[in-house]
Amino acid sequence: MMALMVHLKTVAHLRGRGDRIAKVTFRGLPFYSRIAENCEEVANFNETFRWPIASRLDGNEMLEIQVYNYSKVFSNRLVGTFCMVLQKVAEEGHLELTDTLIDDNNTSIKTSVTIEIRYQPMDGTVGMWSDGEFLDVPDDRDGMFAFETDSLLSGQSHGSGTSPGRSLQGSIPTFRKAGKGVFSAMKLGKIKSSKDDHKKGADEPAVLDMEDLDRKAMRLAGTLDPDTISLASVTAVTTNVSNKRSKPDIKMEPSSGRPVDYQISITVIEARQLIGLNMDPVVCVEIGDDKKYTSMKESTNCPYYNEYFVFDFHVPPDVMFDKIIKLSVIHSKNLLRSGTLVGTFKMDVGTVYSQPEHQFYHKWAILSDPDDITAGCKGYIKCDIAVVGKGDNIKTPHKANETDEDDIEGNLLLPEGIPAERQWARFYVKIYRAEGLPKMNTSIMANVKKAFIGENRDLVDPYVQVQFAGQKGKTSVQKSSYEPIWNEQVIFTELFPPLCKRLKVQIRDSDKVNDVAIGTHFIDLRKISNDGDKGFLPTLGPAWVNMYGSTRQYTLMDEHQDLNEGLGEGVSFRARLLVSIAVEILDTTSPEIISSTEVQVESVSNISESATGKIDEFFLFGSFLEATMIDRKIGDKPISFEITIGNYGNQIDGVSKPSLSKKKKKDGESEEEESELIQNSSEDEADEDSDLVSVSSTPLMKPVITDRNYFHLPYFEKKPCVYIKSWWQDQRRRLYNSNMMDKIADKLEEGLNDVQEIIKTEKAFPERRLRGVLEELSIGCSRFVTLANKDVNQAGRTKLDRERLKSCMREMDSMGQQAKQIRTQVKKNTVKDKLKLVQNFLQRLRFLADEPQHSIPDVFIWMMSNNKRIAYARVPSKDILYSIVDEETGKDCGKVKAVFLKLPGKKGFGHAGWTVQAKLELYLWLGLNKQRKDFLTGLPNGFEELKATKTGPGLQSVPPVSLVYNMKQVFQLRAHMYQARSLFAADSSGLSDPFARVFFSTHSQVTEVLSETLCPTWDQLLVFDDVELFGEASELRDDPPIIVVEIYDQDTVGKAEFIGRTFAKPTIKMCDEHYGPPRFPPQLEYYQIYRGNCTAGELLAAFELLQIPYDAEEIRRALIAVHNFAVPQIKIGQGGRADLPPLEGPTDSERGPILPVPLGIRPVLSRYRIEVLFWGLRDLKRINLAQVDRPRVDIECAGRGVQSALIQNYKKNPNFSTLVKWFEVDLPENELLHPPLNIRVVDCRAFGRYILVGSHAVSSLRRFIYSTPDKNSNNWATAAKLMNGYMVLTNGGSQPRSSPSLSSRTFSRPAGDIVVNMDSDPGVRKMDTVVKLDAMSDAVVKVDMTEEENDKKKKKKKKKGGVEEEDETDERVLDWWSKYFASIETLKETLRAQEAAQAEAEEREDLEIAAEAAGSKMKEKTKEKKSSKDKKKGLAADGSERRPVKTKVDELVVYNKELETEYGNFEDWLHTFNLYRGKAGDDDEHALDDDRIVGRFKGSLCMYKLPLSEEITREAGFDPNMGMFQSIPHNDPINVLVRVYVVRATELHPADINGKADPYIVIKLGKSEVKDKENYISKQLNPVFGKSFDIEATFPMESMLTVSVYDWDLVGTDDLIGETKIDLENRFYSKFRVTCGISSNYSLHGYNVWRDPMKPSQILAKLCKEGKIDGPHYGPGGKVKVANRIFTGPTEIEDENGLKKQTEEHLALAVLNHWEEIPRVGCKLVPEHVETRPLLNPDKPGIEQGRIEMWVDMFPMDMPAPGPAIDISPRKPKSFELRVVIWNTDDVILEDDAFMTGEKMSDIYVRGWLKGQQEDKQDTDVHYHSLTGEGNFNWRFVFPFDYLMAEEKIVISKKESMFSWDETEYKIPPRLTLQVWDADHFSADDFLGAIELDLNRFPRGAKTAKQCSIDMIRNEQELPTISIFKQKRVKGWWPFVARDENDEMELTGKVEAELHLLTAEEAEKSPVGLGRNEPDPLEKPNRPDTTFLWFLSPLKAIRYLVCNRYKWLIIKIVLALLLLIMLGLFLYSMPGYLVKKLLGA
Repeated sequence: MMALMVHLKTVAHLRGRGDRIAKVTFRGLPFYSRIAENCEEVANFNETFRWPIASRLDGNEMLEIQVYNYSKVFSNRLVGTFCMVLQKVAEEGHLELTDTLIDDNNTSIKTSVTIEIRYQPMDGTVGMWSDGEFLDVPDDRDGMFAFETDSLLSGQSHGSGTSPGRSLQGSIPTFRKAGKGVFSAMKLGKIKSSKDDHKKGADEPAVLDMEDLDRKAMRLAGTLDPDTISLASVTAVTTNVSNKRSKPDIKMEPSSGRPVDYQISITVIEARQLIGLNMDPVVCVEIGDDKKYTSMKESTNCPYYNEYFVFDFHVPPDVMFDKIIKLSVIHSKNLLRSGTLVGTFKMDVGTVYSQPEHQFYHKWAILSDPDDITAGCKGYIKCDIAVVGKGDNIKTPHKANETDEDDIEGNLLLPEGIPAERQWARFYVKIYRAEGLPKMNTSIMANVKKAFIGENRDLVDPYVQVQFAGQKGKTSVQKSSYEPIWNEQVIFTELFPPLCKRLKVQIRDSDKVNDVAIGTHFIDLRKISNDGDKGFLPTLGPAWVNMYGSTRQYTLMDEHQDLNEGLGEGVSFRARLLVSIAVEILDTTSPEIISSTEVQVESVSNISESATGKIDEFFLFGSFLEATMIDRKIGDKPISFEITIGNYGNQIDGVSKPSLSKKKKKDGESEEEESELIQNSSEDEADEDSDLVSVSSTPLMKPVITDRNYFHLPYFEKKPCVYIKSWWQDQRRRLYNSNMMDKIADKLEEGLNDVQEIIKTEKAFPERRLRGVLEELSIGCSRFVTLANKDVNQAGRTKLDRERLKSCMREMDSMGQQAKQIRTQVKKNTVKDKLKLVQNFLQRLRFLADEPQHSIPDVFIWMMSNNKRIAYARVPSKDILYSIVDEETGKDCGKVKAVFLKLPGKKGFGHAGWTVQAKLELYLWLGLNKQRKDFLTGLPNGFEELKATKTGPGLQSVPPVSLVYNMKQVFQLRAHMYQARSLFAADSSGLSDPFARVFFSTHSQVTEVLSETLCPTWDQLLVFDDVELFGEASELRDDPPIIVVEIYDQDTVGKAEFIGRTFAKPTIKMCDEHYGPPRFPPQLEYYQIYRGNCTAGELLAAFELLQIPYDAEEIRRALIAVHNFAVPQIKIGQGGRADLPPLEGPTDSERGPILPVPLGIRPVLSRYRIEVLFWGLRDLKRINLAQVDRPRVDIECAGRGVQSALIQNYKKNPNFSTLVKWFEVDLPENELLHPPLNIRVVDCRAFGRYILVGSHAVSSLRRFIYSTPDKNSNNWATAAKLMNGYMVLTNGGSQPRSSPSLSSRTFSRPAGDIVVNMDSDPGVRKMDTVVKLDAMSDAVVKVDMTEEENDKKKKKKKKKGGVEEEDETDERVLDWWSKYFASIETLKETLRAQEAAQAEAEEREDLEIAAEAAGSKMKEKTKEKKSSKDKKKGLAADGSERRPVKTKVDELVVYNKELETEYGNFEDWLHTFNLYRGKAGDDDEHALDDDRIVGRFKGSLCMYKLPLSEEITREAGFDPNMGMFQSIPHNDPINVLVRVYVVRATELHPADINGKADPYIVIKLGKSEVKDKENYISKQLNPVFGKSFDIEATFPMESMLTVSVYDWDLVGTDDLIGETKIDLENRFYSKFRVTCGISSNYSLHGYNVWRDPMKPSQILAKLCKEGKIDGPHYGPGGKVKVANRIFTGPTEIEDENGLKKQTEEHLALAVLNHWEEIPRVGCKLVPEHVETRPLLNPDKPGIEQGRIEMWVDMFPMDMPAPGPAIDISPRKPKSFELRVVIWNTDDVILEDDAFMTGEKMSDIYVRGWLKGQQEDKQDTDVHYHSLTGEGNFNWRFVFPFDYLMAEEKIVISKKESMFSWDETEYKIPPRLTLQVWDADHFSADDFLGAIELDLNRFPRGAKTAKQCSIDMIRNEQELPTISIFKQKRVKGWWPFVARDENDEMELTGKVEAELHLLTAEEAEKSPVGLGRNEPDPLEKPNRPDTTFLWFLSPLKAIRYLVCNRYKWLIIKIVLALLLLIMLGLFLYSMPGYLVKKLLGA
């Protein structure tokens, strides 16, 4: 690593006195020195700067040093500059010089600078530095030097005795920052100004850009504004300043292992292309052990199910995500037989959960056959899978229309980046051996056995079980062995890449009763493989994996057994196992492959000892500097601490003695040492420390009381130590690399927290800090790349080590490049986006740093009492591992760390886990024994070692058993406890009685208890006198121990209850420092309070630690006390405490002896007035069974407050009579310090009793601060701005969305009239307008689209799409649903456009980064990628063009969420505050507090500084009683007609066993309830209700509307599925006018009739009057003027009879639709809409049970009555009749052999049905004996059906089964299936082929049989399609296909058919008969004669046979027969004849 180092020593001969700062610049990169404060003649900087340089130093390069006089307020003044050419340095490598500076005029001045420069090139060509100041690092082969920044400071400059070259925090040396570097140091203007502290200088070359200098000035000028406060985020608290301490961990509770609720919902939509003939498929969905089945669909290969399944789980996340989701298709399953498996698909839940939105939506799962891996794809299932945890809400993505989803290949159910064609692979998991197993049986039996048999057995019978992708494999059982050797491999066959992330390896103990787990290890496949183009297949080892679990004592019922199963954090080492993993991709074509996927187990050969690395001796040293906060339950018995690593050091239960053969006892080795796990310590080890006995536990010691809750151990000057020797394979390189990455990540995280902090507290320049962070990151990455590539040929390096190293180097390199890249793009406005990008880096780093192959086991620290293990802490061994290279050292190695001990296992959950069992200050060091010499260097200095008493030869190197500190500093700690806020509610009243307890070292004190508050302001100073700390003063100054603050709730009975805990570091003043700015007095900071892993509030406090000088008497005593040691170094002050800043006495006589926080620290206050609007109380629950009757609200803030008027009768009117009251209060100037405001509701009972009903704390008043309106501002958005955009007075929308095109036009002319043109610009494309859906319903643009444009569009579409749709322009056809569906289409388009835009932006960003990172190579690639993307986009665009023209339908707005979220909860002026009571729940992530809510207070707040400017109060009509709440309506009761429209519900949670529900609606409002029970919808999870309900209500009594969906049950009570609650009152009074949505167009009749009783012109006039604006003025030519805006629009309207009338309504409506553009009062008025609300069920909090689409209209009863409700009843399906005439078939394959002649022939018939209705299947007659595959039928099928045009679905109603109560309605796609069959008489008919036509889009039939080919199906996507609903009549030839054995489609025939579609009425007019029957019969087909049946007309058959075929054969046979007869006769008569002749008869 080339580097240039400059050591700036001093600047001399300065003039005057002041603060100086120096800036050193090289190659344009400036570094700033720290500020040398208050120096006169000489400024001692003594700092080193280091520039890592990539290119060689050139002799002409310059170094520039500038010295400034530093000023906090003004800009710095330049003293002079020093420039030098680096030629000499480049040649010699080292130069020291002193030279004078020159001033601005280039004249030399007296001031001189002394520097030392060093240059280190890569190859060491420049003279070496042999000054001995550097570490003696062995010279690396390539001449690289590992050196440290500090090392430049020569040894003597170290104030302390640390060896030179120790590092700080082990961070990257280039950027050694003090903790957070300049940043945090300056955070509160506390630059740690140190004169005596040279080490510091080296630590802090914080990289600041030039601009940051003025920033520094700003920060230090913090003293100007006494309130500059920082929310010290947790990182700040726990940051280090020097290198002696490391960070404590704040979160106490182990997060995993706790069960959580999960719900997995799976919708099986349909299956396609299933392999097999004529099957009856069922889909089985299996998760873990739960199975659910769909219904069976008969004889189809593409069944349509659309069935929904829900699985509920309550398990820990780890268990959940490892469960396997398995989808399988089973053929013909019924009650009797299990059916045959067609194919399965597996995926783990984790994969689904890691998808965006935790779901796959409408994706196709590929089925494969587990028993035959050569087979290929067995079909596809289309499904949705979603996994919902608590608090996740699933958004249903609106996808494009159905056709896109039919593209199976493009929508596969696979995560991003996984190829569609997955291959089969073998996963080989080799299990070699294990060691260190615990005993798993009681020793009683063993002793009995020993007595009988006389042999000693090991008490464990282990085997290993491996689980992967839902399959298990086991090795054999090794009987009785603590060190079993298996040498077996478990082989899984699974598709690769697998969709299961983790492989579980578990050692189990085989037992007769039940097997138990000994230890479990999970292997994450993502960590042992890399899927990049330079990636590698999963590989691991051979490597040892360490297993952790419960403690090793054997008990029959192990309470921590879960830990052994891998749940939760293991508390003890259990065993280690040697495994390796390899993956081989199979070539499924090879013949000898085993085709089943069963798990196999085989044996493998042994591997050599050295395969896992060379065994080395490690040395672990620990020293206990302090043990405090010991829980009082344990405090009465003596305590010791034990440290173990593996089984080393474990005295109670670690001993599992190795077998005798292995024992090589060396002389003098202790018993305990026999328990070494790995007994191959070589003989030559017996060198000087062979008899070093490990000391693994501290001596017993009795605790001493600290306070009521905690004890501490009196380790004053004597600190006990432990040390352990152990032997492990030397695999440090793995840990080193991961340490380096961890450190880079820690640094990055800290930096990012800083940036967030700056953004959160709205400080200046977050972008500069982010640039600094990125700079650090890129340097860290490049440093990693140089360091990681070492020890490459070390023994035991596995393939994974090599591959991981390569991929880490690549990743780190590219990350460094990208960081540089992003750094240049960070601008003020892009900070937040870039921050997100950088957070991805952080996750990436953490992922890379996690090393999958373990080496050294973790270290456990146990607190032992009474020989029992009480509490533990676990320290990863890599964190304390030592390395000579600083970056590689663990972050806690050789550091003092505060460690909190916790209870093991489940005991650690909940309350027990939050209380600290003990807090240790612990120093740990782990390293090779040979590097042991440095193990004490990190300890605080000033100690002597005490060795063990046993002395022997060569005891020089024996580690000490304790350290004695002879240096002691005395301090006074002042804890300024100001206030806490948002604390956890610990009492049943919903409040707490909090007090804080502060711990420091062995002291503790408490604040007073403040009763009944969640936001206590203690304002109390706690003084700890005589705090003794051991060690050297200067070190303590940099690194004090941490302060722990615990907050408790005081209970009258029993002990105080724990609320939360936080940590802090004090600011330190040594006795020779001045108490004054910039560090003192310290500023208050916010500290986050944690309770377990949840936050439980914030504490505002400051801590300072002041050194107390000794007086003479003390010195004398000290000398006597330590007479046997050297004289301690004691600093002598002027005696006593006189030096400390004075403490003010208690000012408050009432508070007694309590000291308040002193003035310089407490915030500066100023006077504010807080106005409170009291509106009313709602939904108050009973308190102690009594109803609340006379409530009152008390408001309190900072000790002042106001009470509302008493509500006399809550039941009659829950509103307050007096609306506005105010009070004045003194609050801090700084808004961040404002105390919370408490709202409490009390009930006034008889006899003057008050009972607290509930309370609410407004933690931040910021959003209620009123700032005066800017008079000249024209833009309403800036007027009267509340901090978060809610308007108090003028109530602008919380999201001022106006369409960009308009707003830019609108505000361009600040004065005068502004014309808002309402005609759409011809330039606006449809897509653009759609995106602005929320701003102005895009119908505005559509409706006014000019005619020519429309024509153009139509023409264009005609060309593209072929057939043109008929327009449904006929008004009568349009109904409300047309409007609704059109709007949904628009919503989908909007979402799609947004997604596309987002994706494009992301892609652009990625491209930029990648391109600049990788240069040209990448560019080409990205180009390709882009072009392919564009192609895709092009297709999509064409697709949209091809879509039919949309008719002009007026639209409404469909919100896919609640209306409230869109409009800021309608809290524009009326806010709702929930009142809480009762204890807060302690679930993870805070229980939903809903069950604690006891009511709601409605009102508002407004606060402003006094005095207020006059102009407001002088405005016309200002009512002084109402204060800032002018023009607010009155809150008297009002009668309202509420009209609720429920459109439909979607995705309801099934409520019945059959996985369906029978939903109906229930609406409750106040006392009235409407049940729509009789209209329940049977067996439907997506019911369309289409109903409206009218309810009359009186606000405010009845204002909470509940819409519930219940499930109807025949027997028993109906179950609630889910409900949604709507607060109507806020809606009613909101300025957004939610009473009745404003539609986009005004019409008097038809489907879009105006619903509001007030016409648009009336509404407009009312709004103008209320807002005190001028207008509306209607002008000629369709113009209207409101305020200074002019709107245009049409002026005519048609009535029902088509007559045109003049009207102003369109104009008025145009204004209303653009009301947000009116200055000052404008806001977006709610449009006509449908909102989608989630349905929730109180029993399953937080998990959506479905969604409901609805809207609510409200009409005040004192206004004219509204018209009748719109009819939104669901569309009735239209009845159609489809007539299919089958004319002929051709080329049908021939199946049968002829009976006599063996010829091929077929008996053909055709079967058809309309999909889903197999029961109505119809068959033609049979065409027998077709010899050519030709068939003639002339046969007619008639299919009547009901069809929903809008949804393109057929509606069928049928009973599900014979037991069903009523019919269920199904909606299925209209698909006609035609099949061709071969008829058989005696066996089942043979299926030959089929075709399925989707009636909406199917290919045109071919004109002739010849032209008809299989391509019509294969290339369905490309061919033009037609719809029978448009064509009505189609005739043609279509192919029949089937799949052959190889799963290829083959043509099996062709059919000529005619399809004719008629409506039911038409069909009635012209009826036809089925088949060839009357009426309108078809003529008989002309079939050839061969089709006869031989046994029906045998003569005909014989004639045919004889005549045609066998004529000659028969003749020949006849002749032959004649011949034979003649011959026979001849032979017969011959003898007689002869005799006759002879005898001559």
